[in-house]
Amino acid sequence: MKKMMKSAVCVLVVLAAAAAYGEEIRVGGGGASMSAVFTPIKAPFEKATGDTLMVLQSSPKDGLVDLIKGKIEMAAGAVPFESMVSGAEKDGVKVNRDTLVVQQVAVNRTAIYVHPSNKVAALSKEQLKGIFTGKITNWKEVGGDDKDVIVVWGKGTPGQNAQFQKEILDGAEVTKDILDTTNYAKIKDSVAATPEAVGIDPFGMADASVKVVQSPELVSPILVVTQGKPSAKLQKVLDYIKGEGDKYVKK
Repeated sequence: MKKMMKSAVCVLVVLAAAAAYGEEIRVGGGGASMSAVFTPIKAPFEKATGDTLMVLQSSPKDGLVDLIKGKIEMAAGAVPFESMVSGAEKDGVKVNRDTLVVQQVAVNRTAIYVHPSNKVAALSKEQLKGIFTGKITNWKEVGGDDKDVIVVWGKGTPGQNAQFQKEILDGAEVTKDILDTTNYAKIKDSVAATPEAVGIDPFGMADASVKVVQSPELVSPILVVTQGKPSAKLQKVLDYIKGEGDKYVKK
């Protein structure tokens, strides 16, 4: 009888400890969705719920692949769902669309970054097209100082690049004379370190190291993907984003 009571007490202690530490929720995907939504809500969500939100940044395609492989529980991206699927399938990953549930949680805004010392405050679509296609090569042509323009371009941000080329460049190719870099963080770091630089990046990643200039609106939905209907713990995250956490989401 005493052994049974001790076992019961142990079980209760384990359950109490689990409740105290909450649940672990793994979300991964593109840098735009992570920087705009999941990184900003992480700390307040954990404080409000006691759960742990693991934010694993990769890419929208890799997030979907990790979801299918069971490495994460929720994938996110600021690109169309079909783009995520086609990317995964090109990597040889079989995607069963019927098992996946997709919903929009926020909106990503692509911003134009320049160095803080750059006195240019706004750029029109025509000016941006000229800069990024190489027709405008000096900042004095758009009201800046007499300095060469250095276009920073990320090879690891295909969704962002494709939307920018379609909506701002009208399908034209980006100049070949670029400062070649990789992901969202590297784009920001390159612009911050180069007074003549200009680049595109999610608005949510902007900080004091770069200056965001006024420009035509370029937005895309931030989507989350789950295997089937979101579980109770995943739904808790989604409800938080739409409720109390909305004030932390970068817009």
